[in-house]
Amino acid sequence: MISRRRFTQALAGTVAATSLGARAREDPPTPVATANLRAGSGKNTTLGPIKQIDAGVLNVGYAEFGPATGQLVLLLHGWPYDAGSYIDVAPLLAANGYRVIVPYLRGYGPTTFLSAQTMRNAQQAAVALDIIALMDALGIQKAVLGGFDWGARTVGIIAALWPERCKSIVSVSGYLITSLKANLQPLPPAAEYGWWYQYYFATERGAIGYRQNRRDFNELIWKIVSPQWNFDGATYDRTAASFDNPDHVDIVIHNYRWRLSLAPGEPQYDVQEQKLATAPAISVPAITIGSDFDGPAADGMSYRDKFTGKYAHRVFAGIGHNVPQEAPEAFAQAITDADHL
Repeated sequence: MISRRRFTQALAGTVAATSLGARAREDPPTPVATANLRAGSGKNTTLGPIKQIDAGVLNVGYAEFGPATGQLVLLLHGWPYDAGSYIDVAPLLAANGYRVIVPYLRGYGPTTFLSAQTMRNAQQAAVALDIIALMDALGIQKAVLGGFDWGARTVGIIAALWPERCKSIVSVSGYLITSLKANLQPLPPAAEYGWWYQYYFATERGAIGYRQNRRDFNELIWKIVSPQWNFDGATYDRTAASFDNPDHVDIVIHNYRWRLSLAPGEPQYDVQEQKLATAPAISVPAITIGSDFDGPAADGMSYRDKFTGKYAHRVFAGIGHNVPQEAPEAFAQAITDADHL
């Protein structure tokens, strides 16, 4: 799930639209007609064979599509989702000649830690370095990166800290790099209410409750954040199996506690976190996507100045948080267009 900063950006929408009015006239967001968006058809019900590779501290499970010689595309999911969010996007891209890699993040599905002694850490730099390690293990020097939720944050971090590894990016909800300092500041009551699950996860009761009820818990989140997506039970069950990963609960709980400075990270990531604390700009070519989930921030103006390279923003009306699975054709088109920026 996205960070508390998203609501701050939403509240800033009206002010940002005014203060960035001149820029808005130069490159207004492109609305994408709801009629052109197609929720997953159900035609694809599997990612196909899942491959495994040792990368960094993990043995990573990933799906691969398309020709070996195609332009590399790396697609990253978030919480509470898994690689299945790209079950329709990846075949569309593969049919257009792309080689597509869709990994399961740490704590999801078949991705496991190589050592029982490794801290089950989900701070943002650790997750980003997992993807750098995966690219290295697969011999991928540069790729088009796309993601939403934790995946969008990870894509943004890689673009900011390792721009040489990104040909271009697609980021749902825009700029999601976490600021621990900003997350210590209280929000208006309505906003705090929206992040109830983060406070729940901050308690031992929440950790126990999530461990016992994670399938029902995550299905509720799906319904809340994508109210117009009429997914069926089989679609949810395919993803819910990834929550049975032995490290899933520890990873999720640590992620949200770390964001609120209630759990420590690891010192080996301090250098990266110090750089991320400065809210670095992203210079690689980028397409950002706003959806109904983003509220007033869907127009992208609250984070427009964080993207300094070639840039476009699209608004997907009628679509919730799981953009690639709810609007696979439009998301795949964004990847293709980003490749040609």
